[in-house]
Parts: sequence; structure tokens; C-alpha cells
Amino acid sequence: MNRPAIAIHGGAGTILKSQMNEEKELLYRNSLIEAINIGWRILIEGGTALDAVAESVRNMEDNPLFNAGRGSVFTSDGTHEMDAAIMDGRDLNAGAVALMCNVKNPILLARVVMENTHHVMLCGDSAVKLAVENNVDLADKDYFFTQSRYDQYVNASAKDKITLDHSSEGGHGTVGAVAVDKSGHLAAATSTGGMTNKKPGRIGDSAIIGAGNYANNKTCAVSCTGQGEYFMRGVTAFDVSAMMDF
Repeated sequence: MNRPAIAIHGGAGTILKSQMNEEKELLYRNSLIEAINIGWRILIEGGTALDAVAESVRNMEDNPLFNAGRGSVFTSDGTHEMDAAIMDGRDLNAGAVALMCNVKNPILLARVVMENTHHVMLCGDSAVKLAVENNVDLADKDYFFTQSRYDQYVNASAKDKITLDHSSEGGHGTVGAVAVDKSGHLAAATSTGGMTNKKPGRIGDSAIIGAGNYANNKTCAVSCTGQGEYFMRGVTAFDVSAMMDF
């Protein structure tokens, strides 16, 4: 029997001290603790790494503090377009969704793609139809609205800039989790709202297996956060796994 472990991220980056106070720091810290404890509880009770990462990420998608699900940033059209992916290290099975605008938990739909279809990635209307068919909750645009994200969008739009949510002008970015369970199986899950003021239709690394998300029992599990274009060009998540394979 293996020793289980889990790690999560709510978006790597820097929040300036001027933008942080004790109350806000405690709120972020407690939110991350809540998310990781959900996954950890699943693992110590004998659950799978896949369940653990999915539920930890789902929790962060529900939390408006993070740039995923409910707290997603705005595109240049003032809309939300979310990406997510999940991967099972046991058999390299994977699922992803992109450009989701009304799916409450994109990570749950990514898992449906993995387990209930012959495909790896779906986007647009076909993905929404799959969500309805599999009882994955939808939500209207008001659910995803948060004032802080809207303020970021207005500021970025006025400067004609595309910004990472976890840059000094933002808070936290892409969320993710990696885990190993008692059976030694690995899994990774990643979810994001993308970049503030991004062009509609832009898909980042989070939805692309091998770029922003990867898991292989032989090597490691990886969930990335940052400017996705660089991770896609470098096939970063797979590259990390490949380096572990020596």
C-alpha cells in the first residue's frame, strides 16, 4: 500500500502587499485549506486520486476567490469562457472541455468527456449538450459575475492589455490539483477562466493534455498555471513527465 498525497494550487504568482491584508490573506488561506482537505479526506478513506483531484478542483471552481468556475475572469467581450482538463495516470485516459460559458463546474464535465465518450476534448454547444445529458449543472451568466473580476476587466480593457489574473494586478489564477492514492495511482486536474480581456475563442493550456495538465503512473502528475501560450509551445506538462522517465 502506498502513502497517499495531494497538492493543489489556486494560481501561482504574486499579490502585492498593498493589495493584501490579514483578513484577505486568511480568506485565501482557509479557502485553499478547505479545498485540499476535501481531496485529502477522499484519499485517506481509500478513494482514488482521480476523485480527489476532481473534488478539490470542483471546490475551488465554486469559490469566487479563484479564476475558475464562479470566479472566472472576463473576455474582451465581457463574457466568460472556461477551460478544464483531467487525466488518469493509470491508463493515460483524459478529458477536457474548452470555451465553457454556462457550465457550473467545467472539471466535472471534463471527467464526463473522459469517462463517457471516445474523445479527449469537446467545446461549444456539443459540450453543453453532453453536460445536460449527464446531469452536470449549468448556470446563467450572473452566477459567474464577481465585482473584482469585472473591475480587472474594465481596467485591462481601458489599457488595451491582456493580463494574468495572478499578476500583480490580479489575485489568483488557474486552479489545479495532483494526487497519488493508496494504490499508487496518479491523477491531475486543472481548471481556469483564462486571462483577463483575452480574445473570445482563445483556448489556453489548461484544456490541452501535455501542455497544462498531465498524469502518468510511471512518472508524475502535473498541473500548470501561468500564461498558457508558453506552456503550449513547450508542451510543458509532458516535458516534465518525460524528464522524470529517465
